[in-house]
Amino acid sequence: MGVSQRLKNRFRKFLQRPGTTVDLGPLSRRLEPIEAREEALKELDDAALTEAAREASDFTEICAVGREAARRAINQRPYDVQLLGAMALLSGRVAEMATGEGKTLTATIAAYGHTRLGNGPVHVLTVNDYLARRDAEWMEPIYTLLGLTVAWVTEASTPQERREAYSADVTYVSVSEAGFDYLRDQLVTDVADRVQRELATAIVDEADSILIDEARVPMVLAGSTATESDPVHEAAELVKNLRNGKDYEVAEDGRSVAFTEAGLKNIEEQLGGVDLYADDQVEHLSAVNVALHAHALLRRDVDYIVRNGTVELIDEMRGRVAQRRRWPDGLQAAVEAKEGLSATAEGEVLNTITVQAYIALYKTVCGMTATAVHVGEQLREYFNLEVAVIPSNTPNIREDDPDRIYSAHDTRDEALVEEIKIAHDKGRPVLIGTLDVQASETLAAQLAAAGVPCNVLNAKNDAEEAAIIAEAGAVGAVTVSTQMAGRGVDIRLGGSDEKDRDQVVELGGLYVIGAGRHDSRRVDDQLRGRAGRQGDPGASVFFVSLEDELVTRHAGEILPASPRMDMDGVVHDPQVDYAVEHAQRVAEGVNHEIHRNTWRYSVVIEQQRLLLAERRERLLTSEVAAIMLLEKLPEKAKETDEDVLSDSARAIALYHLDRLWVEHLAYLSEVREGVHLRALGKLDPLDEFHRSAVPAFQELLIQVEARTIEAFEEIDLSEGWQPERAEIVRPSATWTYLVHDNPFGSELDRLIAAVGRRLTAGG
Repeated sequence: MGVSQRLKNRFRKFLQRPGTTVDLGPLSRRLEPIEAREEALKELDDAALTEAAREASDFTEICAVGREAARRAINQRPYDVQLLGAMALLSGRVAEMATGEGKTLTATIAAYGHTRLGNGPVHVLTVNDYLARRDAEWMEPIYTLLGLTVAWVTEASTPQERREAYSADVTYVSVSEAGFDYLRDQLVTDVADRVQRELATAIVDEADSILIDEARVPMVLAGSTATESDPVHEAAELVKNLRNGKDYEVAEDGRSVAFTEAGLKNIEEQLGGVDLYADDQVEHLSAVNVALHAHALLRRDVDYIVRNGTVELIDEMRGRVAQRRRWPDGLQAAVEAKEGLSATAEGEVLNTITVQAYIALYKTVCGMTATAVHVGEQLREYFNLEVAVIPSNTPNIREDDPDRIYSAHDTRDEALVEEIKIAHDKGRPVLIGTLDVQASETLAAQLAAAGVPCNVLNAKNDAEEAAIIAEAGAVGAVTVSTQMAGRGVDIRLGGSDEKDRDQVVELGGLYVIGAGRHDSRRVDDQLRGRAGRQGDPGASVFFVSLEDELVTRHAGEILPASPRMDMDGVVHDPQVDYAVEHAQRVAEGVNHEIHRNTWRYSVVIEQQRLLLAERRERLLTSEVAAIMLLEKLPEKAKETDEDVLSDSARAIALYHLDRLWVEHLAYLSEVREGVHLRALGKLDPLDEFHRSAVPAFQELLIQVEARTIEAFEEIDLSEGWQPERAEIVRPSATWTYLVHDNPFGSELDRLIAAVGRRLTAGG
């Protein structure tokens, strides 16, 4: 049987949809030949199917065999649209597939296909450990039937477990764990200690989240250093009793704070009458400023939570704890001090790479997400990736209502609770997306007061995430959640077992309500997309207040003084509708501009890191260090045992190369933070950064050779080679973390954001 005319018509209409960046025509034409292979493949026994899988070498055969393997192994026959998605991934594109359309199975067929096309090994990069393990175990029967090995890596994996996992044909791993493994591999002194193989193909799950939202996040490998004094804890004590308006003033945008003269005098007196702006008080000045930021601007249960005696940062895009994240520039220690906790070690940065730079190391990159079109230009700019918008298997019949906009928070919240109560009393399941932990807990309390029980999913109980989401479609369920992006579990009507599906369908399906607009349209779309999966009925609406931070920060100037509203307090004013949309566009524009600016600096560092990595690889895998010493110190080198010369030369050269890179990174960090002053002086900060970074790197390369020669010359090798004699002492402990964006940005970021706001407002 051929592909139905109805499906063909839907594909044809979809190909003409505005905004689609890739023509699906050539891929959709393969669907009939794929289906034509189905009956013959069904006749094969498992061993014969595995053999056919090993011989598949084009898209048609890969998809046909992959479909049959999935049908047998997990009793799921991939839809035509899933095969379209797999072919898009095999073509090196980002497939936009709606929530609930089966991206996990789509990626499995694509991973199999990439190995058959010679693009292996394949890494499926996920947003967290839970999804990496879940998807690998879920899809393993399919891979086994296809003759492939599959494994997963999580934070708890040992080095040997990681090595074995990366030796599989397909490895599921969170992007951060993969990046950390790469950084550790870059510091080995023996090739056998590496865990990863070549970085060949990456299939990126939640591609917009990883490739755009997290692109500029630095992954850091740190090493232990001698214990240093902690001026930030002392500063936290000094600022905790200061008062807003008297001792300090917060800027209108809520992103910066400054001491008043009275506040500064107060601090200086507490410090014994010092002048904080004296040259010898730089450390104290920096500490009290960062402590003031933590005290005045960072909010518990909004920006972070305190759990098990530690400060845990919240990922604003996903509303869950940002695992192993730290704020930079002393801010982490300042928040820990504010909460009365001991400072956690930051250590010395041994190596670092941004998510964007790490993914760029793969020869082939593709990905999938429910929301890619909005960031299509950025995917093209940063990764040379095109978006292929895949139609849903069945038409989307969800009803998306216009925003309900209220003039104030209290009016909006009353209306929101009433709307939820009405739906709940009928038994209709409701999912409410809130902007932060505090808002989710406030709404839960308001619902309890109104007699509406609810489940709360936020950063404080993320361990219960899968169970809570799985039952969010049950009769009468009310689920209050922070952002739904990247949650990875479908909401089935009638509950996880779908036993009350018919009743929920009759009630109109899942009702999704957004309690405020997010800075990103994609995050709102991810929330909305939780309703109406696979042709289910559903509805969505957003309740917005003109007091929401998004609106006041980015559209306050264009709101009418007296907007038109009805008796219920709902605003009906085209100018207000425009202002809310405008605020979201401005927020996205500012974030994009900061991303672009950060990447311009990262490009320089990344080029240097790649050059250094090439040099390090030569030192690690050849005798280039020993040859250098034979040329520079021929007498000593020739009288040294050949094996001793080889081992000592390699170890000394690697140590000094790594040490100089650590010093170089610290220097570049200082330069990066200082160039904003030159920007104020009308100089191009990027040019100024280059003027410092390029000669510093040239000097680093010279110093690697000079220090290696000097160390070799001084060491006594008569009794063999021992690293301690050359004072080659690497850190006794290393650990990894991600640098969370400073919520206030660097001084330079703030300048760029201000310019971005002006440009977007003007446009």
